[in-house]
Amino acid sequence: MSENKDEKGCGGNCREKESPLQEKASQPEKKLSIFEQYLTVWVFLCIIAGIVLGKVAPGVAKTLDSWSVYEISIPIAICLFFMMYPIMVKIDFAEVVKAGKTPKPVLLTLFVNWGIKPFTMYAIAWFFLGVLFKDLIPGTEIIKDGRTVELFRSYISGAILLGIAPCTAMVLMWGYLAKGNDGHTLVMVAINSLTMLFLYGPLGGFLLGVNAMPIPWQTILLSVAVYVALPLLAGYFSRKWIFQVKGREWFEKQFLQWLTPVSISALLLTLILLFSFKGEIIIKNPLTILWIAIPLSIQTLLIFGLSYGLARLLNLSYEDSAPSAMIGASNHFEVAIATSTMLFGLSSGASLATVVGVLIEVPIMLMLVSICKRTCHWFTVCNQDWPHCRRKREQMNAVA
Repeated sequence: MSENKDEKGCGGNCREKESPLQEKASQPEKKLSIFEQYLTVWVFLCIIAGIVLGKVAPGVAKTLDSWSVYEISIPIAICLFFMMYPIMVKIDFAEVVKAGKTPKPVLLTLFVNWGIKPFTMYAIAWFFLGVLFKDLIPGTEIIKDGRTVELFRSYISGAILLGIAPCTAMVLMWGYLAKGNDGHTLVMVAINSLTMLFLYGPLGGFLLGVNAMPIPWQTILLSVAVYVALPLLAGYFSRKWIFQVKGREWFEKQFLQWLTPVSISALLLTLILLFSFKGEIIIKNPLTILWIAIPLSIQTLLIFGLSYGLARLLNLSYEDSAPSAMIGASNHFEVAIATSTMLFGLSSGASLATVVGVLIEVPIMLMLVSICKRTCHWFTVCNQDWPHCRRKREQMNAVA
């Protein structure tokens, strides 16, 4: 009697158990939603819509912005809350406790985000907007408190507000697409959100002062409370309540799916209002967005390269290095837009500069995801199942 079995004693109908790497590779890959995938396109459409609105009905945005309490525009505050809340409700703060077991990637990210990035952003923005392109950005503007400032300084201020706001939103997607350590990414999202409560105001005030811009400290602190602390608390308590009532599965598969388009829709509505004020400047100076985009793009690439290189020198795994570099490179443009609007007004050059940050983020970050995937074999430890990673592991095993 013969049996048709392979060497492991398994019949023809028996499947070999997949390794963790094979199992991970066989899972369906998560993709950006249509809102996230084409965010740059939507922003361009908002530019057009805002310019048209500014020409056809110039009083609409100004009237909406006039509905305010303690310098906080109520319509804008509502939009910005719905931009921020979906980000904050995703955070699992229990993961922060586990970060102590692997402190190196956390310390690297904190060092780059708060010790390097704000100052390189200021230096690069000042060199390009305050020196190289200064003659191409003539004129002054009147900001929210009635004072007159040079236009190039206002653009630099927007860049500063971007530079001191590490990303806590779409970086979750960038880390996932790069096959990074999702746990580390979540930990850094939580830590950055908490750190911003204490460092965003002081760093922003200091660098705005260096840029010779007015420093409304009370408004800065109020903006952090309204646009960071309030959504953070709302996200924490509503997450806890939903888990108790509906469960984790409903939260992840139903609630979060509904929130993503709400968040980006609120962002796009805010951008339409911003560009309704800036339409005339853009029409008269169509290259303005390009002048602002150049230093912002250089800053993004510089911080990514620095973080990625330091991670390799520290002998971190690829899975920790990729999200560390992504978090440093990307910006929390929602907070930057909110703060610039509150400090200097919807019509300010600072607000326009923060919007340009949205414009360049998606294409550049997708490019950096691709770079991470192509260079993962640079790291001593890489658990991916891509061909170049397998070849490196085989070579190392052969040497050993």
